[in-house]
Amino acid sequence: MRLIELAGPSGRRVGVVEEPKLRLLGGYESIYDLAQTCIGRDQAIGAEIERSISDESLDYDEVYWGRSAWRILPPAGHPDEPARCLVTGTGLTHMASARNRHSMHGKEEDLTDSMRIYRWGVEGGKPPAGTAGAAPEWFYKGCGTILRGHNAALEIPSYSDDGGEEAEIAVAYLIDLEGTPRRLGFVTGNEFSDHEFERRNYLYLAASKLRTCSLGPELAIGFDFRSVPGEVSIERGGRVLWRKEIQSGESVMSHSLENLEHHHFKFEAHRRPGDVHIHFLGADAFSFGEGVRLHDGDVMQIRFAGLGRALRNRVERVPAVNTVIRAQAIRV
Repeated sequence: MRLIELAGPSGRRVGVVEEPKLRLLGGYESIYDLAQTCIGRDQAIGAEIERSISDESLDYDEVYWGRSAWRILPPAGHPDEPARCLVTGTGLTHMASARNRHSMHGKEEDLTDSMRIYRWGVEGGKPPAGTAGAAPEWFYKGCGTILRGHNAALEIPSYSDDGGEEAEIAVAYLIDLEGTPRRLGFVTGNEFSDHEFERRNYLYLAASKLRTCSLGPELAIGFDFRSVPGEVSIERGGRVLWRKEIQSGESVMSHSLENLEHHHFKFEAHRRPGDVHIHFLGADAFSFGEGVRLHDGDVMQIRFAGLGRALRNRVERVPAVNTVIRAQAIRV
């Protein structure tokens, strides 16, 4: 089952993907509201969708390619309070990402911190069920205000050195009233980071992640995350500049999903009732690692099997402004 969230002439709506159509639900403006209702009633989401599905439908092609008055929103997040959506991720979960990080920060013969933490994952990231394994890398990207949907631009700010795609699968969670994380579903994501800035020094990793990112267009519920093939590409001037087959899923990762979830939600602050969490699960490959530098107007496309249509976003460089941000003292 795949859901989509839209904004259009009649406001926000939730739809079910029934190719080549989108069937709209009645009574729900967001997937968040739908999930809250199902959790509150202890009801299966499929049953509530069946109950509330309407006769209204949209042509998916028209919406997908931006030819409709309807716009695709990120299919997860907090609809009323974006600050209550925490966007985070785990790197070094795929071998290719460890190699790319290693090449940025060390010589081939060196054992960098990146390779060291990756090896910890290989050795202890998939413990027996119900036990905690090695702690993964963890990073913060921002709150819900940084999320963008399909067809939206991902910005390279004037203070950035660069910007580059990171094709990943992300997971969406809702914390219920008891403080228990509820996994809503999986979604195609572009984690988008400033790799040039990170390459200066690995301690710049945290700041390099504070950029816009994208999700969508569809949220898959009941998704099998064991082995997920995909493809990422960069288009420039209407032609494919770079393309790569990629692979994700637990079978090619150094950590189990259960272990990643434990180490994220073990922190009490991450179990606040009503909050949403979007967690990126790591990249298998990205164009920066093969010498590609993105230009203004380039289009990034990411597709994973089983997660619906491809996520497409253009690169938008923000013009440089020579402005120093100054804090002002409160008036006394």
